[in-house]
Amino acid sequence: MEYKDYYEILGVSRSASESEIKSAYRKLARKYHPDVNKTKEAEGKFKDINEAYEVLSDKAKRQRYDSLGANWQGGQSYTPPPGFEQFNFGGQGGNYQSFNFNGQDLGGFSDFFSSLFGDMMAGGAGASSGRNSGGFGGFDFGGAQRAQSAGSSRRRQKAEDLDVTKNLNITVEDIFAGKPISVKFSEMKRCTQCPQGGGYCSACGGTGIVNEQKSIKVKLPPELKEGQKIRVKGEGKQDEYGNKGDLYLIIHINDGEYQTDGYDLIKDIEITPPEAVLGAKKEIKTLHGVITIKIPPKTSSGQMLRLKDLGLPKKGGGHGNLNARIKIIIPKTLTDKQVELYKQIQALG
Repeated sequence: MEYKDYYEILGVSRSASESEIKSAYRKLARKYHPDVNKTKEAEGKFKDINEAYEVLSDKAKRQRYDSLGANWQGGQSYTPPPGFEQFNFGGQGGNYQSFNFNGQDLGGFSDFFSSLFGDMMAGGAGASSGRNSGGFGGFDFGGAQRAQSAGSSRRRQKAEDLDVTKNLNITVEDIFAGKPISVKFSEMKRCTQCPQGGGYCSACGGTGIVNEQKSIKVKLPPELKEGQKIRVKGEGKQDEYGNKGDLYLIIHINDGEYQTDGYDLIKDIEITPPEAVLGAKKEIKTLHGVITIKIPPKTSSGQMLRLKDLGLPKKGGGHGNLNARIKIIIPKTLTDKQVELYKQIQALG
């Protein structure tokens, strides 16, 4: 399911006060109310606005939502902690209440909302906050359907529900070394001290969720590509029955020195205009050590010099190539005499 950024939806900062949240909500509700705004996107936006306000205007829900951290972006893939996705509200597939606008049923809250706050509603506070925003045109939220009891709705989770997907930033040197790297990430779990949340708890602060830091060793396969997904078996979430999911790492190659092209590498080599015209010898650092290369006379910017067998290791043995990409740079400071010489060269045509 997709993560919803409720602060972004209402257009407020994460430090917004209750009055700021309420003011933003009222302004947007007027703008996107279905009786006023007849565009196709209005209904969806109006539901998102009300869902965001339901969370951010409620102290307990906002505290739990904020406990997820501020590094999420709307649309990112979100997986709730084990157990939170087990609540079913009124047979609506996770939506615990229904929006009703002048007799038109627009459906209920999102799966994201239900997975994160389902236990809070199932504990008996299952009714909506009861807001009626009739001042915006007579719409209301309808009666919230009472959640099924946690005991009757619990079921054994499917294995795929326990899988976790994380982004992994690596460098070219990580790939070249071929050694296991340490992967650290936080894992959300239900608080065992107060599984329902709400009240004081030294373990989770009353949110019902704890973030545990986890560190594992992962051996990277050769020939990794940007966006490639690798699987680490049994390192996902674990449910109360002992079932374990898998960890999936999406590879992002963030390297300020090299670009990858399969087994081949690309590295920028900076030279000055005189070196480009006259040629030069340059000492450069590679994954295989420091070497000296020869820059031919009359070399243009962007030209590639292929350095054989200085790339990444191949599966069947050997290495790819290192392509040195020439980049002509102008010195930041030039003397008057140097400038004059450039003028003379320019005059020569």
